[in-house]
Amino acid sequence: MGPLDAIWHALNFFAPALGVAVLAASAAKLVWRHELASVHWHRLFLWSAIAGMAVLVAGLVAFGRDGKMITYGGLILATAVALWLVWRAQRWAVAR
Repeated sequence: MGPLDAIWHALNFFAPALGVAVLAASAAKLVWRHELASVHWHRLFLWSAIAGMAVLVAGLVAFGRDGKMITYGGLILATAVALWLVWRAQRWAVAR
């Protein structure tokens, strides 16, 4: 496998996490626009993507292969928790 193939494999491996992060960050900013007014979209996206990519890697390590439905369920859960933690951190910082 050449370097270009390795890049494509990595991009395809992380594509679900990046796609879910884009959709989740956009939906969060749309649905909770008043609560998340002070949080930038790219911050929501970044933390969601990091959490999602970590779950995909953990699923690959735990199960030995990619594409298990439990991993994708964990991806959704980790993305939601990451968005909630960013919101809580922002709320806590404003309250102080």
